[in-house]
Amino acid sequence: MKRVLAFKTLLVLTLILATVGCKKSSSSKNSSRATGWQINNREGGFQYNTNFQEQETSPGLVFVEGGTFTKGRVQDDVMHDWNNTPNQQHVQSFYMDETEVTNIMYLEYLDWIKRVYPPTDENFRAIYNGALPDTLVWRNRLGYNEVMTENYLRHPGYAEYPVVGVSWIQAVEYANWRSDRVNELNLEKAGYLKRDARITDVNAESNFNTDTYINAPTLTYGGNEEVTNPEGRGRRNVQVDADGNETNLYATRETGVIIPKYRLPTETEWEYAALGLSEIRSYNIYRGRKKYPWDGQYTRSDQRKIRGDQMANFKQGKGDYGGIAGWSDDGADITNKVKSYDPNDYGLYDMAGNVAEWVADVYRPIVDDEFNDFNYYRGNVYTKNSLNDDGTVKIVTPEDIVYDTLSNGKIIARNLPGEILQVPVDENETYLRTNFDKSNEINFRDGDKRSSRKFDQSFGDEDEDIDGANKTDETKDLMYNSPRHSVTRDSLGNLIRQYDKSNNRTSLINDEVRVYKGGSWKDREYWLDPAQRRYFPQDMATDYIGFRCAMSRVGSKSKQKNKTKN
Repeated sequence: MKRVLAFKTLLVLTLILATVGCKKSSSSKNSSRATGWQINNREGGFQYNTNFQEQETSPGLVFVEGGTFTKGRVQDDVMHDWNNTPNQQHVQSFYMDETEVTNIMYLEYLDWIKRVYPPTDENFRAIYNGALPDTLVWRNRLGYNEVMTENYLRHPGYAEYPVVGVSWIQAVEYANWRSDRVNELNLEKAGYLKRDARITDVNAESNFNTDTYINAPTLTYGGNEEVTNPEGRGRRNVQVDADGNETNLYATRETGVIIPKYRLPTETEWEYAALGLSEIRSYNIYRGRKKYPWDGQYTRSDQRKIRGDQMANFKQGKGDYGGIAGWSDDGADITNKVKSYDPNDYGLYDMAGNVAEWVADVYRPIVDDEFNDFNYYRGNVYTKNSLNDDGTVKIVTPEDIVYDTLSNGKIIARNLPGEILQVPVDENETYLRTNFDKSNEINFRDGDKRSSRKFDQSFGDEDEDIDGANKTDETKDLMYNSPRHSVTRDSLGNLIRQYDKSNNRTSLINDEVRVYKGGSWKDREYWLDPAQRRYFPQDMATDYIGFRCAMSRVGSKSKQKNKTKN
């Protein structure tokens, strides 16, 4: 009996201590270690989401834990272009789309644009037309492919096939749109936006943009407070001050509700994710078995149940796009439905074959790992918010849309109503900095001059006429001396296309060519190696390049602590 009583007493003391400990922990969690003031006090003061655990995985993405790997390590270099020099790189953890962006995913984007910026309105026609994929990429002078030209994008039979005919510029705009739509829904779920406003209240002059909401939330949805400050939604952290006014009406980055932006992955991220080194990296070794994204040196499976099956969708030989039916068949002669093949160790599908994929980087044949070996990326162009005279941010209106005519004559919108107008950073941001000194850093240490025979002489590339009639003769030996075609319009709006006919051009490389990675349904197996790299003009599209999105991870590098290994 005494033992039972003693046990009950000990249990009660344990519960009391646990309760006190929890209260103390909870109290300390909301108490500033800097000032001792209470955080999230109902009376006001500093507000912060102290209950945040970790970044929630956004729609379509899978987590890729960062680490160190050898970038550019190829098994073969049959092209002998020497642009795959192995170099050690470190990648921060990030998220990447499980599959390539599919036709149905892109059609949702087109549907939104069509509803918000109807192409029947002359003011918005170029917005929708500029977002449309180029379905004519399927045509071939000596082939009959009209069935794909007419059906591939929109027919339900191709709904889950990767979208193609999308330029790098269009892929970037899709990622921006996707960021806004996901954040719009997250804010609605958290009670910061009116329910279903994303459908019922959206139009060209009243829509949602993430940057606008962060910097000027009252200007979101065209300043419609019924949407940005609705009644009775039970928002978190909304409080009433001593004067009876509500505070914390709008979500900020401190709330943790607003996610980082969707974007194109960098080349380094894409290659790291495609290799799928998770299993190998766990034991800090490299087995040399990862020529392809799957675990092996060969394109056909060695598993007993599916032995001999092709592991990806690629061109197996001249005139052989799918293999012999019923044997050695990869199941597709053009693209294939996503998830038709096994994923790699990160759970990513089609990181080899199906379609090649755009990445964010501007192409250069060298990777300057001597300067940087952390999150390597070439393509930074830094901008800042444009401000009005009164210090408020300048919001783009339907009258302020900036259109750009691409080298192929296609017109695209460079900004949309509701966004904040962006301008290049200036001396206010760059003065006496050691990490960057101008807005456009694409050409930093890229070897332009030192890769040219006349790098120690004055250059006059900007003085060359479009027809090749040089004002100076110093440009012909420049390494990145690519053709410069011109597209202008006359007074009637007709396109005037002027081709660069210079005989002195020595390269196709310039600041408008982007890297694309991975083999496609149209490529031989050589290109399936994740380290292989090619480039293509950013404003043009093909029938074999698609894309997938990525997102940076905030907070911890890992989702769970490393387990002790025996």
